[in-house]
Amino acid sequence: MSALEQFKHADSFAQMSLGDKLAATGQVILLGMGITFIALILIWGLTALMSKAIQGIEKSSEVKKVKATVPNVVNSEPVAKVEVADDSELIAVISAAVAASLNTSVNNIIVTNIKRISDTTPSWGQAGRTDLMNSRV
Repeated sequence: MSALEQFKHADSFAQMSLGDKLAATGQVILLGMGITFIALILIWGLTALMSKAIQGIEKSSEVKKVKATVPNVVNSEPVAKVEVADDSELIAVISAAVAASLNTSVNNIIVTNIKRISDTTPSWGQAGRTDLMNSRV
């Protein structure tokens, strides 16, 4: 009868010596830790495999950009004039925000160029931001 089988029965457990009890306890500990370690390695491997699969799916489903041909259309009607908006308020707000973040005066800052950049935040991040802002209202 192995040491682990003797652990099952109370009468045989009581007859075991201290060395046998410690050896069986060590076996139980190593068996439990080994199973846990193997399970964690399997979970890690499956997670890595799923990550690779998802990346492959995302790459294959990317929308391919197609150049659109613009036909030349001659329009005899006069083109309406587009008014250029005055961006002085926008420049003032941006200057004030930069000055506040730098802890300096607006007089020490010169705004020479303003470029709008595209937002690269993923959709789940934008949704979370929207939920957070809506919850504060």
